[in-house]
Amino acid sequence: MLAESTKKLIHRFRMIGIAEGISFLVLLLIAMPLKYIFKMPEAVKIVGWVHGALFLTFIYFAFEVMGACKKNMGWFAKAFAAAIIPCGTFVFDKQLKKDPELQ
Repeated sequence: MLAESTKKLIHRFRMIGIAEGISFLVLLLIAMPLKYIFKMPEAVKIVGWVHGALFLTFIYFAFEVMGACKKNMGWFAKAFAAAIIPCGTFVFDKQLKKDPELQ
């Protein structure tokens, strides 16, 4: 059984992952078309900064969870890949919910 602080860490990691995934989709599906089709580069600037901050936070929390739950670098590589593939964080979150070691 995981300690309460580890459960909170995993919960925060999952929430950041969902936010990062949403920001990535907003960047790709809304901000980029606004920039290149409608000549509104401000959208990419704003959403890009938000997404970048969430991406770095996701990677930080991945390191924290990896250490707290004694996961290997292969697990971290999956987390990193999930962050750079559209909808990857949603798939990774589903796997986190099924992982018996993280319950």
